[in-house]
Parts: sequence; C-alpha cells; structure tokens
Amino acid sequence: MARIDPLPPSAWTEEMLDAVAAMRPAEPRHPFPPRDGRSKGVNALGTFLHHPTLARSFHTFNGHILFATTLSARQRELVILRVAHLRSSQYEWDQHVLLAHDAEITDDEIARVAAGPDAAGWDPLEAALVRAADELLDDAMVTDDTWAVLADGLDTQQLLDLVFTVGAYDLVAMAFRTFGVVADPPAETPPERS
Repeated sequence: MARIDPLPPSAWTEEMLDAVAAMRPAEPRHPFPPRDGRSKGVNALGTFLHHPTLARSFHTFNGHILFATTLSARQRELVILRVAHLRSSQYEWDQHVLLAHDAEITDDEIARVAAGPDAAGWDPLEAALVRAADELLDDAMVTDDTWAVLADGLDTQQLLDLVFTVGAYDLVAMAFRTFGVVADPPAETPPERS
C-alpha cells in the first residue's frame, strides 16, 4: 500500500516534466528503454515528483547511472538486480528485470543473480560484480580480494560507476519500500516533453 500516493501523469506540471527530463543525459552511452508495451515507472516518478527539486537532482544522477555509465548495460543490470534482491525491493526488481532483458540477460542469469556470487556459471568478473554489491550493502566496503578481480577487469571510471550504482539503487530501494511504491497500471504513460 502506498504511503505517498503518486501524482498521476495528468497532474504533472512543467516543472515536474523538467525534473523527469533531467534523467536523460546529454551524451548517453546506452539506449533509452522502449516506451511501448511495458510499465513506464509512473508510480515511482509520480511519487518523487511531490518534490520536483529533489527529483530533478536525483534524476540527473540516476540518468548517469542508467544511460551514461561506463559499465556495460549487462554489468549495470546485474548489479542493480542484486541490490533489488538483497533489499527485497519488488518494484525495483520488476523494473530492472525488463531492463535486464533489454541487455540480453536471460531468465536463468536473472535467477543466478538472486542466488548470489557463488552460484555456478558466473565468470570471475561477473561473480565479483555481484559480490561487490553484497559487500557494499553489508559493510559499505569492497574487500581486497573482490577489488583485485574488479580492478583487473574494469578501468577506474567503471570502478567508480560500480560503487555509485550500488549506492544509488540502495537509496532507490529504500525510497520505494519506505514510500510504498506499488506496481504501475499498465496503461499510464508519462507525458512527452514538448
């Protein structure tokens, strides 16, 4: 049950639309998700838009995490799904299963994310990505052993993006669970910016 009722797209003001638009970085590295045939995230957006100034600031940051990160889309989604699983954030999980499919992550691999870094089938770097999420959420620190594997496979910008991705989606999970963000109605679509 929602603790904060999301504002419906029909109530979004120009200031709110500007806050939503802040999620689109000027130079994205990754494509924006398709708009047809899937949930549009209107309940999350409509909840955050009760505070347009905060939403704009967070969307600028989250836009980097989603669309301008130096991690691959696959790496990003593996990490976000692990955070969603560990934080029991159903809304976050459901939204990112869709994005994981966009990144060609299979249902078996999604199940492996839930099983964790010691599940059979991971390559060493992907196991370290999942393990890093576990370690950051458990102790706010990646262990030396995990860091060594990550540093061997990622450059400095990717390492920074990894830590900030875990932190951003831990915050998102806290917000979704605390505010009671519920599944989106299938027909509602955020308005386009004019």
